[in-house]
Amino acid sequence: MVETKRGALWPLFLISFVVLFLEVALIRWMPAYIRLLAYFSNFILLASFLGISVGCLLAPLRTNLLKWFPLVQVLLVVAVAVGRIDIAVPQTSESIYFSSGTSDAVVPVESTWFLPLLCIAVALLFVTLAQRLGREMNAHAPLRAYLVNLAGSLAGVIAFGTLSALQTPPVVWFGLAFAGAVPFVLQLGRVWASVGVVLLGVSLGVAHDLSGDTMWSPYYKITAHTKDNETVVEVNNIFHQSMAPVREKEYFYQWPYQVFGDRFDDVLILGAGSGTDVASALQHGARRVDAVEIDPVIVRLGRQYHPDGPYTDPRVSVVTDDARHYLRTSEKQYDLIVFALIDSLTLQSSFSAVRLESFMFTEEAFRAAKARLKPDGVLVVYNYFREKWLVDRLANSARNVFDEEPKVHIHKEHGYLGVMIAGPGVRTVANWPSPPEKVAAYNHPDVVSPGLPLDRDASIRPATDDWPFLYMREPHLPTHYAWALLGLLVLSVVSVVGTLTLVGRRAGEAVRIGPLVPFFVLGAGFMILETKAITQFALIWGSTWVVASATIASVLVMAALGAWLAGRLPRINPWAVGVPLMLVLLLAYLLPIGAIGFGSLAAETAFYSLLTFSPVLLAGLLFSGSLKHTDNVAYAYGANLLGAMLGGVAEYLALVTGYRVLLVAIALCYLIAILLYPRPAKATTAV
Repeated sequence: MVETKRGALWPLFLISFVVLFLEVALIRWMPAYIRLLAYFSNFILLASFLGISVGCLLAPLRTNLLKWFPLVQVLLVVAVAVGRIDIAVPQTSESIYFSSGTSDAVVPVESTWFLPLLCIAVALLFVTLAQRLGREMNAHAPLRAYLVNLAGSLAGVIAFGTLSALQTPPVVWFGLAFAGAVPFVLQLGRVWASVGVVLLGVSLGVAHDLSGDTMWSPYYKITAHTKDNETVVEVNNIFHQSMAPVREKEYFYQWPYQVFGDRFDDVLILGAGSGTDVASALQHGARRVDAVEIDPVIVRLGRQYHPDGPYTDPRVSVVTDDARHYLRTSEKQYDLIVFALIDSLTLQSSFSAVRLESFMFTEEAFRAAKARLKPDGVLVVYNYFREKWLVDRLANSARNVFDEEPKVHIHKEHGYLGVMIAGPGVRTVANWPSPPEKVAAYNHPDVVSPGLPLDRDASIRPATDDWPFLYMREPHLPTHYAWALLGLLVLSVVSVVGTLTLVGRRAGEAVRIGPLVPFFVLGAGFMILETKAITQFALIWGSTWVVASATIASVLVMAALGAWLAGRLPRINPWAVGVPLMLVLLLAYLLPIGAIGFGSLAAETAFYSLLTFSPVLLAGLLFSGSLKHTDNVAYAYGANLLGAMLGGVAEYLALVTGYRVLLVAIALCYLIAILLYPRPAKATTAV
């Protein structure tokens, strides 16, 4: 048994809080300014894990690396503010990416070399903090240190989720993170402390100036400006929507009413935004309109600036919710459901590696919409789809769900604008009007592009909840991802090998790698499991930072419970834990969300929470049981985070296989950990 260690716990709690809080703050903040970084946002998380892992391994070094934290932080913030970098992702016919759309001058850089460089910068930042984290963990008994670390991390997640829900700007996030770091900076000596506090203040000032007049909702960074009687809303530097009178907007807003007449009493607008689709429904005689919009700030802008004033009409009920969540929980029936220019302009969760998903355009989402239609209701989807195969994908989904051919036309020369109408009401129209030859948008010239019927390609695979990557033509790993991941892996190997060599040389003997392997594979499995949990709960509760934060908090609570139980058991039999773990993972594979019908959201949440978080608890028991037999908790924690980084890379397999297959990878990781579970007689882990 490892000798019990005593010491003050608050430094460990505080540094754990700072590390986790700053990690999620950067994950949200950086893609908001480096737009296409959103497609690689998981790289920030992976770089953070690499930095924390290396920092923990460097805990024995005498040099205090934390003195460099303020300098690295200010350089990173200034680089984002001044560089105006925009990652250049190759546009091909196989994948669709949203360009930045910003009118500001930007510097385009290739992702294949920029991402590893960015990872180095982020990793260095967390190396400076994590060395202190490793030292504090080594100052306490292993399980005590791990529990305090989990408590600090949990507090960091809850704090950031709360600040996101309160719509606070980044200056508040960084202010809280820097305030947590100041006690450690003040311990560096007068000169280093003074310089450090000044540099942190500079970082805070730059972050504040960069925000300008932007608004930060729980979902986006939002800017709005009015020109020529049109208010334009941009989110994360992408044009999102504009507010102008409906009569002067594109024809598709009024197309359902031109086809069916003003017969829709109950209308549901999903992704209502600033209200143009709502205004159109009202002008065509709708008696009740439910406007579902996930972003409260965009709704507020619609109330203030939309010239038609749709949100002031008493017939309108605004629902601040994720569209998929609303379809899942509502029991109302509608004559018309409109998918109102819904786009995956943000990640399902920046905690995970979801890049090109949209759970609103899967077959399961269409089935949920079908369940909300009246017997003669219709579903309408319109958007600028950019590629014909994307229109084919949605048309194939509608064909599978409604068992009849949808009515679809496209404007090929105008960004493949597509308008699709499906549902039982389609059969009530004998003579369909011809779509216009011009697509007029407010303050934009008319585009001559005849609306032609879609020649549907039935071979295009529909998106599903298991494979929700709407903007990929077929399952594959894009080349730019492969090269960027390879660069990250090379960087990781070089960093870790160099660190272990340096630490071993200073200690007078090589660090033993073998005892660290179980912690490594446990980290890999845990990371994939965490990603799977975030994905599942986005489907149940919706896709916001608050939901993601709550999911991560639940994961940390389960891990802490596992550590608490491990501390009260004299010894953990790995197979007694591993067999139930494998059975639960098998059950999760066989019962994806939606496989079982529930009468209430509470029952559904309880069931899938048990299915999702019980493996986390069991995995926590395995990790904590292994931790009891180590005499260097910093090394074990570092190896665990390095494994988590590998798990984050492996999660990209979902682009090819879908999410359910990841459960097989999780089971394989835990099987290796069970086979390598340490025996009490072999308690020494390192040096």
